[in-house]
Amino acid sequence: MRLAGGEPVDLGIAPDEPGALAEAASQAKGADMLVTLGGASVGDHDLVQDVLADRGVGLDFWRIAMRPGKPLMFGRYGGVPLLGLPGNPVSSLVCGVIFLRPAIRQMLGLADPAPPVLKGRLGTALKANDRREDYLRSRIERSADGAVTLFPFSRQDSSMLSVMSRADALTIRPAHAPEAKAGAEIEYIALDGLA
Repeated sequence: MRLAGGEPVDLGIAPDEPGALAEAASQAKGADMLVTLGGASVGDHDLVQDVLADRGVGLDFWRIAMRPGKPLMFGRYGGVPLLGLPGNPVSSLVCGVIFLRPAIRQMLGLADPAPPVLKGRLGTALKANDRREDYLRSRIERSADGAVTLFPFSRQDSSMLSVMSRADALTIRPAHAPEAKAGAEIEYIALDGLA
């Protein structure tokens, strides 16, 4: 996330093999933060957590009540903060906005590290939400007076990069939010201008 002020060091793509993952992680010595992408869920090839745990990683948390982005993990690797992003492309991008960008900005001592949460109106009704907080990829329409109306895309699958590429905003739906009618006030994060 160079735009957020970080200087990335690409450790390459490690195959889903414990030795290769351990070797890649060992190259992170001297870094201010280790960020992994993928391998943090529960599938047969999701080995990052186990491999790093064998090398002294202490996890503060793994799996969060958020959609997309549930298999996010955070801990320490030899005293260095470790952020394990999900492997699903949209999940990793959304977690980058919500967690990675603010972490980098906080480490740099920048003011207001988190992206601003703004208010707009829904352009379409939304069903009641379950136990996870949702970040719905949405399109923004602005009226002549500057009022923002948000239109969440009907398909929100976390593997769909085409939807993410058309999104102007992440509409925030808190856990257990009741049904919301079109015109209701709602919070969102604008994706344009994030640096």
